[in-house]
Amino acid sequence: MKRNKTIFWTATIIIALWEAVMPVSTWLFAPEYMTVGTRALLYPDYFGFSVAIAKVLGVIAIVYPKTPAVLKEWAYAGLTYTLIFAFISHACVDQNIGYMLMPLAFLGILAVSYIYNKKIHSSI
Repeated sequence: MKRNKTIFWTATIIIALWEAVMPVSTWLFAPEYMTVGTRALLYPDYFGFSVAIAKVLGVIAIVYPKTPAVLKEWAYAGLTYTLIFAFISHACVDQNIGYMLMPLAFLGILAVSYIYNKKIHSSI
């Protein structure tokens, strides 16, 4: 049980840092860079802000222990969609293999968080 919690929290903290802390710190300390990534993929500026807000809310839902299970499922699904579509966007627009693999790597980490979240809560 302790091993499962350690794996879950390690994966979840990595996701939280990447999907929530980094966008919020960019927004607070370097707002001029907030839309650089989405603009390069030909999305409008408002899209970058809305995706950042959705990611932060999703991470809060995943990290907060008393979040209802259904809401956690939706948060995992939403983060999954953003990572899959980030891969697709990079594959279609800039075709940079590094930018294409990064969301897939974090998708793998998100999957570990999801799987171990299920293991922890099914053994209670």
